[in-house]
Amino acid sequence: MIVTWDEDLDCQGLLCPLPVLRARKRLTGMAPGMVLRITATDPMAQIDMPHFCAGAGHDLLDSRTCGPVTTFLIRRA
Repeated sequence: MIVTWDEDLDCQGLLCPLPVLRARKRLTGMAPGMVLRITATDPMAQIDMPHFCAGAGHDLLDSRTCGPVTTFLIRRA
């Protein structure tokens, strides 16, 4: 499945909880159904981002790790 995204958020080098806080802020400014791509290097983001999405009602479409970088695709609720 190929998913395109509408906005990009680079959180590389930021530590917990900043990736989730910045994702929440960016998603708030997006229209429902839009997709945000987030790149993060903090290993805690792999745990925090799915919990954030579940709690906020957003859809975590994909999560992939390549080396130190994890990429998330989130569809705004």
